[in-house]
Amino acid sequence: MNIWFILLILFGLAVIISSVGYKKYVWFISIGYGFSIVGIGIAIIVIYLINGTLNITSLIACILFIIYGFRLGGFLLIRELKNANYRKTLNEVAKDGKTVPFGVKIAIHLTVALLYVAETSGVTFSLYVSAYSSFFDFKWTEIIGLSIMAFGIFLESFADHQKTKFKKEEPNKPAMRGIYKLCRCPNYYGEMLFWTGTVTFSVLSLNTWWMWVIVIAGYLCILYVMLNSSKRLEKRQNKNYGDLVEFQEYKKKTPLIILVFIPIRSLENSKIIM
Repeated sequence: MNIWFILLILFGLAVIISSVGYKKYVWFISIGYGFSIVGIGIAIIVIYLINGTLNITSLIACILFIIYGFRLGGFLLIRELKNANYRKTLNEVAKDGKTVPFGVKIAIHLTVALLYVAETSGVTFSLYVSAYSSFFDFKWTEIIGLSIMAFGIFLESFADHQKTKFKKEEPNKPAMRGIYKLCRCPNYYGEMLFWTGTVTFSVLSLNTWWMWVIVIAGYLCILYVMLNSSKRLEKRQNKNYGDLVEFQEYKKKTPLIILVFIPIRSLENSKIIM
């Protein structure tokens, strides 16, 4: 099966799943995002099973896509349905999309679907390019990549769990304990690690310049999205909790986000991150 045809199938699937964004604008990049990754993970397994080229590490990578997507999409869906304060905050940030022209929504829809295919393309390309001698054949970078992906899922999940717990105990304060002593956005850091692992997984398999372009473009885009989300969270926290002495002390000790392995203390005044 031609690689461009495979990418087209994955793109079409992402378009269908992420179309939930027409119900609520922000779902293009939240619930639609999570479940698009689930669909892509399942589709990659099916396609390469049919081709007879699936190997153990790629199967695990796709399973991690599915776990990642179900966890993220399910968490966001449940939080929105059950948490009135979160819905209020979400509507303030996203403005529910009613004023966004339909043509702009279509452009955003197609763009994010392309992004989801690009983010997962490292595994897609690895399976297409690599001539595995058996199902249990693998490259050492794939093991490293899988380890980073799994840790990213754990970190993101644990951070969301702790934040939910802390907000129940102290709803008028930001999460500042536990894993939040690592950085103020450990869930976003976990997400960046997950996609760093996906790139690491594929580095010994990419054999054309355009494969590298697609993989790196997807990776840089998701890093930018996470940094942008961190900046918006920083602004919201400064607005809501700026008068708390405890929060000001916390900010001095704790970086906002870690860009893979580089601590960043603030993005509020950044001209690069919009």
